[in-house]
Amino acid sequence: MAIRSFLAFDLPDELAQFVAKTSDGLRKSRLAVRWVHPGNIHLTVVFMGDMEEGSIDAIGGSVRGVCSDYAPFELMIKGAGYFGSIRSPRVIWIGMDGDIERMDSFRDSLQKALKPYGIKEEKRPFRPHITLGRFRQDTGGGDDLVGIMSRYKNIESPRGVLNDLAFYRSDLKPSGPLYSELGRWRLEGSL
Repeated sequence: MAIRSFLAFDLPDELAQFVAKTSDGLRKSRLAVRWVHPGNIHLTVVFMGDMEEGSIDAIGGSVRGVCSDYAPFELMIKGAGYFGSIRSPRVIWIGMDGDIERMDSFRDSLQKALKPYGIKEEKRPFRPHITLGRFRQDTGGGDDLVGIMSRYKNIESPRGVLNDLAFYRSDLKPSGPLYSELGRWRLEGSL
């Protein structure tokens, strides 16, 4: 049976609190957005899409191997914006800064390790971000969106450390996605 899955970092408390405060401020703007439930906020590293449930243990072993090579990542939240055009915005996000080059290398290593399981490699450049919400279809952003986002474009949080990577299953429900943890690995290396 195929399941939808991804690899992500949960945020340490200092970053999670900053994200919650930022998200609360944006929610008050009354934009036509489906907001991500606070319990589902995470930093996706690899979206694996549909994979065979029978591959979970083997994938876990490969991911564990990559995690054992890398040290924890120190990151901070920096800036906010949206993907898509002003006429057709898709996602409101907050950006990350810090160990980005090293995290890009980590993502590349994960993608290479996952290739034997039929997981397609993402070709777009890695732009670590946290999705806060998705615009409802056929909703333009207009001047309201530009004004609202200008208040958040220079936000910065304290630094936080990402110590372990989680492997999640995502079941899509009418109320939103339901995530179930399939595995978790500590970053223990020196890269």
